[in-house]
Amino acid sequence: MCRCGRVDGTYYAAPAPSDATVKIGALRWFAGALVLSVVCRGRLRTLDGMTSTGEEQGRAGPPLWWTRRRDVVVDLTLAALSAAECAWEGIDFAREAGIPVAAGVLFGALVGTTLVLRRRWPIAVVLVGIAVAPAEMGFLLSVAGMYTLASSEVPRRIIAGLASMSLVATFIVMYLKTRGDVEADPALVVALSGFVAIALTVPPVLLGLYIGARRRLMESLQERADSLERELSLLADRAEERAEWARTEERTRIAREMHDVVAHRVSLMVVHAAALEAVAAKDPARAAKNAALVGDMGRQALTELREMLGVLRAAPKPAMAVAAAVATAGPVALVGGADEGPSLAELEALVGQSRAAGMAVEMVVQGADAAYAAEVEQTAYRVVQEALTNCHKHAPGARVVVRLAHRDGEVAMQVENGPCEGAADGVGLPSGGNGLVGMRERVLGLGGVFVSGPTETGGFRVSAVLPA
Repeated sequence: MCRCGRVDGTYYAAPAPSDATVKIGALRWFAGALVLSVVCRGRLRTLDGMTSTGEEQGRAGPPLWWTRRRDVVVDLTLAALSAAECAWEGIDFAREAGIPVAAGVLFGALVGTTLVLRRRWPIAVVLVGIAVAPAEMGFLLSVAGMYTLASSEVPRRIIAGLASMSLVATFIVMYLKTRGDVEADPALVVALSGFVAIALTVPPVLLGLYIGARRRLMESLQERADSLERELSLLADRAEERAEWARTEERTRIAREMHDVVAHRVSLMVVHAAALEAVAAKDPARAAKNAALVGDMGRQALTELREMLGVLRAAPKPAMAVAAAVATAGPVALVGGADEGPSLAELEALVGQSRAAGMAVEMVVQGADAAYAAEVEQTAYRVVQEALTNCHKHAPGARVVVRLAHRDGEVAMQVENGPCEGAADGVGLPSGGNGLVGMRERVLGLGGVFVSGPTETGGFRVSAVLPA
């Protein structure tokens, strides 16, 4: 019992809200919780298996806007339950509105069936639930629609606005129904109406927001995983390309080295053999000297070739290791090679070998000797070596000048021959046309400058400048 007041100041004892009203409100609240649990279980399973669609499994996909067949079953079941509920509630609505019962039942069935559209048009479903709230029908429609709206991609301000409208509508309907059934304390009626309105509106909204946030998080993680997989695939492709480029550069370097060694040594051997043939009968002492030089040249060529073959027989590096080495060391390491090779200190001996083969060659050194990187000295030596080889091939009998200049921050070399006095093919040395190309590649690989071409006097000049 509760105390209610009259206008004259007296009080009387009024009955509390009937048990039927309280039981109806509690029953609706527990039914809403049950519906939400069923819907959420289906949604969580959908999120956990969001990648296994019917199309990916080789089956025909679900119709219309659904993404899974299970979603179709769930929505049709909820729509059937909502239609049955609204049709049952439409009987009381028809009696209170004074319309035929069949019309009220049909109206309620149509209203409840709109729940099947909750995934496609959640806002419309919620608006329908709010609109039929005065008719005291659409309980399942309102709860499921509000949950679907909160879990969708609709902006938060729209969700908040529609939730507030649903909350106010439920509060008003509950207040009027409770106030009209019993004469109770207004504060109790307001409290009971507010509790029911909050219990039927806030839990679906909060749960829908949680499910929506969880779905977006899983989609973000899936997208991030796909992006990472694409990046790893791209990195693997780039590593393979770098490894292939490194292998190509290494083959080119070895081909240059073998060309320089074989071409120069064999050219000198051919020159000495030709001289040996010419003086064998006339000057046996000179012939013996030329024969000894040919032997020395052959042994040196074999030694250098053996060293290169030893490098080729070494265990190959994996592709990833080669790519890492290229990224760390850069192209200079491939140009110069792992070993130090010949140096500028050996240029005098190189010129002496050509001089011993009968070439009129002069060496001019400018500036004080300085220490350079191994690849710089090796490249300078190979440029002079190849230029002298070309002089033996294409300018027999010409006077040759080798110039070496030590400057600040760089070293320059130049090999210039005068006009040829004899036939260019007198010694019978073949030419593959790779000498100048190899010299240019070596010099440009170290960031230097390479120039070659004929002179005004009919000779040929090769010049190169390498940074120290």
